[in-house]
Amino acid sequence: ETHGITFRIQISVKELLDTDVLLKLLFHLPVNYPSTLPDISVNSDQLTRAQCMDMKDKLLEQAKKHLSEPMVHDLILWIQQHLKYVIKQSATVCNEKTTLSKGTSAEDGIWMLLLHLDHMRAKAKYVKTVEKWASDLRLTGRLMFMGKIILILLQGDRSNIKEYLILQKTSKVDVDSSGKKCREKMISVLCETKVQSQHKRFQTFEVKEYSTLDELQKEFETAGLTTLFSEFVPPLLK
Repeated sequence: ETHGITFRIQISVKELLDTDVLLKLLFHLPVNYPSTLPDISVNSDQLTRAQCMDMKDKLLEQAKKHLSEPMVHDLILWIQQHLKYVIKQSATVCNEKTTLSKGTSAEDGIWMLLLHLDHMRAKAKYVKTVEKWASDLRLTGRLMFMGKIILILLQGDRSNIKEYLILQKTSKVDVDSSGKKCREKMISVLCETKVQSQHKRFQTFEVKEYSTLDELQKEFETAGLTTLFSEFVPPLLK
């Protein structure tokens, strides 16, 4: 009722050389859909990350044409008919897209996300998954462990941050008490904001463990995030 609904669709589409491309589409429909555009994620083992991102951008462009009317079915039909052209274009407009994305980045800026996880039962697999998502989406930051506190701090393009959140909330990243794969239900978005001039940009994504709260605090202070730490981290200890 408050978060809308999310669903996955897998479709097989003929590509340029008449080979089948399996597309994994994820749609998150907010509560006020279709007055608000859905969040869309595109994945395929047969396409590059850049091609998937390009396809996502094209789908969002199409979605804007259908604002205020149900659109998911139309978007699926559109991608079935236009996939090969999108892939072909993806190579030819590479330079142009780089220029455009720089323009978008300047306008939208770099964003930051701070998440709190309640627990990780399958820790090794979970950590590996988070590292892969951060790498695929070109996000930097930290996965931080201190006692029972688990925090994920991410920096990157706002669209990639949003896509990370969709993956985090809808993928089976952990196991439940009986050992069955499950989605992450115990996650809190502590903060989502634009990176300011006083904030230091992380150059990589790292997994770090801290033995004391002071060590964790220093990590935040070094990144110019003292206020973020004092506002959100101490309350987690209560």
